[in-house]
Amino acid sequence: MHGNEVFQRVRHALAQVEAERNVRVLFACESGSRAWGFASRDSDYDVRFLYVHRRDWYLSVEDRRDVIEQPIADDLDVSGWELRKALRLLRKSNPPLLEWLKSPVVYRHDPVFAAEFGALATEFYSPRRCFAHYLHMAFGNWRDYLRGREEVSLKKYLYVFRPLLACRWIERQLGQVPMLFAQLVEGVLDEADVRAALAELVARKQAGEELAVAPPVEALSRFIEAELPRLEALNEPDDAAGEVEELNGFFRRYALAA
Repeated sequence: MHGNEVFQRVRHALAQVEAERNVRVLFACESGSRAWGFASRDSDYDVRFLYVHRRDWYLSVEDRRDVIEQPIADDLDVSGWELRKALRLLRKSNPPLLEWLKSPVVYRHDPVFAAEFGALATEFYSPRRCFAHYLHMAFGNWRDYLRGREEVSLKKYLYVFRPLLACRWIERQLGQVPMLFAQLVEGVLDEADVRAALAELVARKQAGEELAVAPPVEALSRFIEAELPRLEALNEPDDAAGEVEELNGFFRRYALAA
């Protein structure tokens, strides 16, 4: 599917959400493998968005659902978080949310909202929380899909290396973790043999080749087995220092104004 067609389909889907749910979409982007830069030709489009309800929706004693999940239509996977939920997650420096803001593919954005929300994300960014999240993800994927196996699904290496390199990025104090896998590799992966092996896997996946089950790639497995315990032994990085009242004020401006 061509780029213009994708954007038209996504924007139609978002407009449909707004009409059916009586909400306003403030920001929408691509997440997952297409935003990371190693999608196959037939990978789904993972559209993620932030939205706000009308004021009266918030003036209720009842707890209400704060997620919208649309049925997957062909290759379009569309879901979003309500603004208050997003701000609560931002306070915790939620890595997926922070990644959305750095997506290379943005389908919809309110410029003022995006600038203000991005500033809050910078203020509440917690290297400690993000480091713990990525390290846990890397270890879990290694344990569940690669460790100790005579044959492995080769694409799973990419889902171990991305969080592993994100930990290195944080360790080297390079700021918030970028979305693009290639930027992580270029920024923190110094080992030439590992870079070459990863480049081959990414090229094969982008070309649409199914990365089959095969014996482990020695250079990649050796790197993971050394890097995981090294990262686990590091001192925890600093935490965030944002003030919650800033989140409250931001929420009131967007949720209670109309």
